[in-house]
Amino acid sequence: MARLTKAQREWRPGMPRPRRSIRVQFASVMLLTEAFVAFFATLVVFGLRGRDFGPGAVLGVGLTLVAVLILACAVVKRTWGLALGWVLQLVLIALGLVEPTMYFVGAVMTLCWWFAIRTGARLDRENLQRDREQAEWERTHPEAGGTELGGSGGEAQTQ
Repeated sequence: MARLTKAQREWRPGMPRPRRSIRVQFASVMLLTEAFVAFFATLVVFGLRGRDFGPGAVLGVGLTLVAVLILACAVVKRTWGLALGWVLQLVLIALGLVEPTMYFVGAVMTLCWWFAIRTGARLDRENLQRDREQAEWERTHPEAGGTELGGSGGEAQTQ
């Protein structure tokens, strides 16, 4: 039998699931998208300049970058993981030294990364505020049973 994670061991019936960070989810999606971009950029450089740099070097560096982008998804929830994400954005732009089109592609991906981080953080703040307000409302209205319609399950009562 597989070992249980800490969250699985501590879970009890009726416990609410902790809310996942939207910023982390957005950042992970962006890093995975950038891994695809880096993979296809590797193929482009391999096809256009493989003889100049050596096919092994192009594939080795390119696939290593793809692996780092994918592995960064696992650590993006830590503060240093977000910093790693920013460094990887600079690496994508720096690929323009090898293939000039990557200046543009890297800049667009960095803009998307910035937007994802900024929007995710804003949505996380809004969710935190919403959770606080919901907890306060439930404290002041214990008779409602946690629903706004007085426990009717959201169905309209007809007579």
